Amino acid sequence: MRAFFEGIQSLFVDFLFLPFDFLRSLELSSWWLANIVSWVMIIVCGYYIVYWCKQLTIHRANNEEYQDTTAHSFLK
Repeated sequence: MRAFFEGIQSLFVDFLFLPFDFLRSLELSSWWLANIVSWVMIIVCGYYIVYWCKQLTIHRANNEEYQDTTAHSFLK
């Protein structure tokens, strides 16, 4: 079993985390480029939050929103 877990460690440390090691070394020269992954994720999440809010207003305007205060029929 030890070889199995060391294989998993080798996969992640030696291969899958290489881009993050590059970004970590890049931080010394350019903070903005090193944090590009974070900035992209912030922009993507912000876009989808705005999209979700617009969809909620569209459904509310069409009276398609069904709001039932009880989660299950046995709570009535």
